[in-house]
Amino acid sequence: MQDTDEMTPHDATGPDNVPAVSKLSTGQALNTPAGLKAIHAAVRSGRNPLTDTDVPRWEDEVGVDRIINRRVLELEPLPTPAQVLGELAMSVKDQDLVASSRDAIRACLYGQDDRLLVIVGPCSVHDPRAALDYAQRLARLSAQVNNELLIVMRVYFEKPRTTVGWKGLINDPDLDGSHRIRRGLLLARSTLLSVLDAGLPAATEFLEPTSPQYIADAVSWGAIGARNTESQIHRQLASGLSMPVGFKNATDGSVKPAVNGCFAAAQNHTFFGIDHLGRACAVETLGNPDCHVVLRGSEHGPNYDADSVSRAVTQIRRELPADSAAAHGLVIDCSHGNSGKDERQQIRVVEDIAERLAQGEQNITGVMMESFIAAGNQPAAPLNQLVYGQSITDRCISWPDTASLLRKLAEAVRTRRWL
Repeated sequence: MQDTDEMTPHDATGPDNVPAVSKLSTGQALNTPAGLKAIHAAVRSGRNPLTDTDVPRWEDEVGVDRIINRRVLELEPLPTPAQVLGELAMSVKDQDLVASSRDAIRACLYGQDDRLLVIVGPCSVHDPRAALDYAQRLARLSAQVNNELLIVMRVYFEKPRTTVGWKGLINDPDLDGSHRIRRGLLLARSTLLSVLDAGLPAATEFLEPTSPQYIADAVSWGAIGARNTESQIHRQLASGLSMPVGFKNATDGSVKPAVNGCFAAAQNHTFFGIDHLGRACAVETLGNPDCHVVLRGSEHGPNYDADSVSRAVTQIRRELPADSAAAHGLVIDCSHGNSGKDERQQIRVVEDIAERLAQGEQNITGVMMESFIAAGNQPAAPLNQLVYGQSITDRCISWPDTASLLRKLAEAVRTRRWL
């Protein structure tokens, strides 16, 4: 993979003042390059580095090596959020874009703006250069349909896995199992800043409870995925996020967990977290009133049809305040269970929603689409072995089809205004 500064206009080489090596009281160094290399070599060969290497560990020195961290290796120290946000700082222009786009998204969710919220972009970012290429194309089109659509780009860095697989750019930026998380954090933030520089607000799914400290300031809309919508940790996290957050229905299709998520996230919470200096601390939140439900289908089939939308809205309005964002309407994820992860069916789902909007559908406030430069997907591999601009996770709609669909949605909004 190429160096970060060749991929984006931002310097993502990262803070150099993070101590890479600490020492035991005996003077032995911890986390040395040689020690890390020996540990990685042992793991790759199927050996246990705790017993098959002589790399020094703090657990040995304090005499708890028999009972603690028997399955954990403390490897690479990470920079603090304050260091990363200082080194890769947002411009005033980008801050203005984040603030104004969050307000605009809220206005769409509460019905104060009759534009359709459209969250569109790659299933996941694996190539920052291709992501920026896509962002520039999307920004040009967004300017053409801005009166009808509020377009926010999907910029997803963390991928929940049903079993195992590539976990996203933050976890494995080199796509080779090396898991250089420090590099991934810096690369993710740099990519977000480049998308903002292109003139687009960004959306992402929050998976790890610590990563938002490094990137959330650059995000205008957040998602809690179907696997995590019942998670107390993620509901607490959403309660403290500064942007609107969508809770997806559960993988079995139930809307109730997403409704409960919206209710819980609107409340105050206190929980374990880290502060801007990376220190463990008790985090207190004020609650996030801007949470809403996303229908994404299920393992049993789609739920974007008119009857499913009506039933979901009725349930939400029965359980949440009438003046809440969730009670006003739904966001429809046209991919995942609603399309069977088939980009051709996803196109048909978007077209169906456009027809219903043109006929006056009022309960849909937004749609999500998985789209990239090239259609379909491909197996994950090192970057130089991949088709440029094609997903390595879920199948995506091609850019030409995306542009056509966005224009259809814009026309549908114009038609609805005349009804």
